[in-house]
Amino acid sequence: MGWLVTGGAGYIGAHVVRAFQAAGIEASVLDDLSTGFEAFVPDGVPLIKATLLDRDAVREAVQGVDGVVHVAGYKYAGVSVQRPLHTYEQNISAMVILLQEMRDAGADRMVFSSSAATYGTTDVDLVTEQTPNHPESPYGETKLIGEWLLKDAGVAHGLRHTSLRYFNVVGSGSPDLYDASPHNLFPLVFDALVEGRTPKIFGDDYNTPDGTCVRDYIHVADLAEAHVAAAQRLAAGEPIEPVYNLGSGAGSSVRQIMDTIREVTGIDFEPEMHPRRPGDPDRIVAAGELAARDLHWQMRHTLEQMVATAWEARQKAGDAYRG
Repeated sequence: MGWLVTGGAGYIGAHVVRAFQAAGIEASVLDDLSTGFEAFVPDGVPLIKATLLDRDAVREAVQGVDGVVHVAGYKYAGVSVQRPLHTYEQNISAMVILLQEMRDAGADRMVFSSSAATYGTTDVDLVTEQTPNHPESPYGETKLIGEWLLKDAGVAHGLRHTSLRYFNVVGSGSPDLYDASPHNLFPLVFDALVEGRTPKIFGDDYNTPDGTCVRDYIHVADLAEAHVAAAQRLAAGEPIEPVYNLGSGAGSSVRQIMDTIREVTGIDFEPEMHPRRPGDPDRIVAAGELAARDLHWQMRHTLEQMVATAWEARQKAGDAYRG
């Protein structure tokens, strides 16, 4: 018995697997390695190399598990606008197969890695679970539809579930686990510095204290622990909310990120300023009170620690950073 982590060879999923191990809970992994790395999966953890669209592989993976932490999916919001059908196939068609096979196997618990992209652009200072959902990309739409699927599966065949919404995941819980995304801020800045280029800031005329966008950044190890806490709560049969925000409640500006990266890395640079990008709101920050109450959620890492652990992993990865 134990929990299956879909996408468990990826940056976030691999941290979830290790958090399960730290809690003394067995974990297995299903991952097609399209963005993940086999080396991220700890020795002794079963790995099925397959896509969630492969029904036979999914059927094999869910046999005998207590539940599933569903982290796999196509996560690039901007690119999803150009590839909507691919995004829906990867995030909705695949999830339907997973839920069907879980039902047939008697696996009746799921922790779903959702996204704060379900909210879209908001005009509130602090996003709560009651903030209306207005996703603005196929990616955000598919995450919201995924939550609907869980709700309907719960009504139809008793699936116990919760969905975790969060914004920007950074840092590293282990020097051998790094974020290789070509779209995330930390990897983009690190790559620029390593390659001798100057990092860029898009817009310094926002309605924020320093003029740059304010966003929510959370450490990946804190995020992973919240997934395990949610799985444990489901396993214990304790009351659980359908949705939790995993937010900092404060946020950091892009300028603060750049300043912290300069201090931590010791590389002196002044970011290039470029015009703001269309659609970027001034500030998006989420509250995390519900998750703190039920999932022991807290920000255990400072911004300096987020940058330092991410930079250490980037340096260790070297040329392997892009896989």
